[in-house]
Amino acid sequence: MELDNEEVVIVKWTEEAQAELQKIPAFVRDMAVKAVESEVTARGDDTVTAEDLRRSREKYIAFAEDKPGQKKKTRIAVVRCETVSEVCPGVACMAAFNRRQQYFKSYGDEAEIIGFFTCGGCPGRRVSRLMDSLKKHKLDVVHLSSCMGLSDNYIPCPHYEEIRKSIENKGIKVVDGTHH
Repeated sequence: MELDNEEVVIVKWTEEAQAELQKIPAFVRDMAVKAVESEVTARGDDTVTAEDLRRSREKYIAFAEDKPGQKKKTRIAVVRCETVSEVCPGVACMAAFNRRQQYFKSYGDEAEIIGFFTCGGCPGRRVSRLMDSLKKHKLDVVHLSSCMGLSDNYIPCPHYEEIRKSIENKGIKVVDGTHH
């Protein structure tokens, strides 16, 4: 069997780097390992140090982490209709959030949208899996977009209540509406 010309680089980790790695949330740890090993090998080294890991953490994930003493953020996701997403880019949902209007008026500056996605099509097949993923990012509340409940311009979602209950069953607050 003939091997291609790519060289396999074995990367070693210092004990301090391994200890630092344990501080990274488990659900992103594999990505962190790949990122830091890529950075280390790109500069021609074969050993990851704690400082390498700290640099990569700062570069790739620190922006998403809460800082000590920081005011608690309200983390929001918006679920919208798969069918309506073909004609609606979500501008009105985003504008209502950014301006803290309509169904977003109760949020302060500490609120942020951490997810904006479609239901995945009837019967909302994507919602449950994405809720599990977003809970790892400390999701607080889900807004079911206005398009899912409208009957004037669009066909209302026939699975609205099922989707709502599936989210609530995961312990997440649900708000009906975004901008209408």
